[in-house]
Amino acid sequence: MSDEPAHPLPFKGRLVAGDPTELPPAVAMSLSGNSTVTFTYREELTHDDYHVPLIVSALDPANLVGAPLGDIGTTAFASLSISDGDRILGDYTAKEHVSKSYNMYSHPTHKEVDDAARAAVRSRIDQKLYSDEARLADAAARTGKSPTAPVGQ
Repeated sequence: MSDEPAHPLPFKGRLVAGDPTELPPAVAMSLSGNSTVTFTYREELTHDDYHVPLIVSALDPANLVGAPLGDIGTTAFASLSISDGDRILGDYTAKEHVSKSYNMYSHPTHKEVDDAARAAVRSRIDQKLYSDEARLADAAARTGKSPTAPVGQ
């Protein structure tokens, strides 16, 4: 996993599908209302909670010292498509799973686990974008009108 700081892509794009408040940082920093390049972004979450059966946990003295009673898990799947008209510049997908255990004294919320899974999958999409950044910049520069060109050129 790369620890590259979030930065905009070398071109701008319009968001045509997806929530602008729920984008990977690189895409969010690269939005423009008048670009020919478009972004389509989607996230899905699935949950997989596990709970120790009550009869087992009620009889286990280890629970008094904080033994796990189960865990809350979320898998985030994301897809990002970058296009210029009918031409696909890039398609990216990522899947990340986050889970947190709980016990009698500490219980993470579903929101905490969901937020962590969303952050992880967005970071993974950013990593894929950054590793493909030079090719994307070249592809975007070959559009009919460069999305990074000043207005009037």
